Amino acid sequence: MKRILAGLSDIIFPPRCLTCDTILEHHENLPFCGACYSKIHFIQSSLCPCCGIPFAGADGGSHLCGDCIVSKSAFFAARAVGRYETTLLEAIHRFKYNGRISIGEMLGKLMAEFAYPAFNISDYSLIMPVPLHPKRLRERGFNQSVVLAREVSRRFHISLDFMTLRRHVYTEPQISLGKKEREANVHGVFSVTDSVKVKGQKIILVDDVYTSGSTVKECARVLMKNRADRVAVLTLARAV
Repeated sequence: MKRILAGLSDIIFPPRCLTCDTILEHHENLPFCGACYSKIHFIQSSLCPCCGIPFAGADGGSHLCGDCIVSKSAFFAARAVGRYETTLLEAIHRFKYNGRISIGEMLGKLMAEFAYPAFNISDYSLIMPVPLHPKRLRERGFNQSVVLAREVSRRFHISLDFMTLRRHVYTEPQISLGKKEREANVHGVFSVTDSVKVKGQKIILVDDVYTSGSTVKECARVLMKNRADRVAVLTLARAV
């Protein structure tokens, strides 16, 4: 019956590529056509084991990047599915700015199924999306990080907590700010409402894009200050 209903659904509403809207002729697990999928630069090796930034050469092996050598992050490790460009960039924009939540759900499944190098989601006990300020949440209508985090939580049966970590200070978008300005812009804007829910937990922070890392670093700092055992970061894309 399930197959029959799925077949009827595909006839009436044929599955389309998330980024170019091409009808997908085969029942692929991936939500992209072959052409768009081929443009995704997956991050699988030769990266910084701490912040997860990919290095130019695929044969150089993994080693700490210059930033992670100079300054230690509050998070244990950060990983992303791919670079923030072409296909992933278009898919995230359709999801985040056009309110296409169904796209976000499929991207969340992609995050949940991806094999991250030297990182095991099952090692963690709690998943937390990076929070939006209530004003931004009202403007957008949803938190994109919650949509992504929910799919990871479902796939691994790890508890999802989107209430304990809060953004209590409104800040302007960081897109035009430099690295130091971004760090200053988010310092002190997050808080934990109940430290008991954080204490001793191995937490995965989920966000859509890792840009400078200032936001997730500040979130991780606050969680570790409230005695989390470990904090890692998982994003769909990584700006390089």
